[in-house]
Amino acid sequence: MSAGTDIHALAPARGQLKLRSVGVSGIRKPLTVHRRGATHTLAVTFEVAVDLPSDRKGSDLSRNAEILAEIVDETATRPAESLENACSSIAAELLRRHAYASEASVRASAEYFLRQGVSESKRSFEDYTLLAEARATRAAGGAVALARAVGAEAVGMTACPCAMETCRERLLREYPRLDDPSLRDLPMITHNQRNRTRLVFELDGGGEVEAEEVIAAIEAAQSSPTYAILKRGDEAQVVLAAHRNPKFVEDVLRDLLASLPGRFPRLEDAVAVRASTVSEESIHKYNVEASHRVTFGELRRPAGR
Repeated sequence: MSAGTDIHALAPARGQLKLRSVGVSGIRKPLTVHRRGATHTLAVTFEVAVDLPSDRKGSDLSRNAEILAEIVDETATRPAESLENACSSIAAELLRRHAYASEASVRASAEYFLRQGVSESKRSFEDYTLLAEARATRAAGGAVALARAVGAEAVGMTACPCAMETCRERLLREYPRLDDPSLRDLPMITHNQRNRTRLVFELDGGGEVEAEEVIAAIEAAQSSPTYAILKRGDEAQVVLAAHRNPKFVEDVLRDLLASLPGRFPRLEDAVAVRASTVSEESIHKYNVEASHRVTFGELRRPAGR
């Protein structure tokens, strides 16, 4: 075997199976995006991969790193339109340079900051996560189809409605005056969770969504947002807001999905969304989670139909 032999192109020694995905992950790059009149430099972590035919031993992984470097570095002088569009460009180029592949996938997550606060005077940069995906598929005739997705993750809190009602019943026995009609709406003690919710829009057929609007939808579905800067009075405000709005993870998921047609009226019925939510439990040794995928057409359909 000569020194110039391409080991990757040889047939595998055993198990000649087509592999759905082979690639690299954990590559961090600064990506510059110009959107809505503003330029942002995002710290992005990429995961890129292509499929591998059954007659090929290995994938040319160095090409993946080269493609990322070329496309991402170019945004320093020519900013990308969006994180998901950059992912689409990377996916298309992966197929072009991996001639043996029929599918390429790109996933990206980026740190994102918005000025938020419990009040105008307490506004600061709160951190969120932007999410983007792209998949390129090569048809038998050579044409390449692209699908993209974009979303975000926000961390907030939930207050448990079940423990709240149980506490109310017990305290009523100890403090009968709590049964006074004027106290019926008094927020009751319960346990709280840190809640992480993700919302991703599959924009295969087109359409655009803005990160700020996705984050706003998520935070509105939780019991309350959380903040980096909170004085004692602010802490009380957040805790009371959450206890006046107790939710299971099921409530968070359903409220989030139900709000989307009103928040994104221009998206077509064919657009699908994936939502997932996790409550990091405070009194249990496990977490609670829920997830769902649905189209806007299904969300717009009247209940029961």
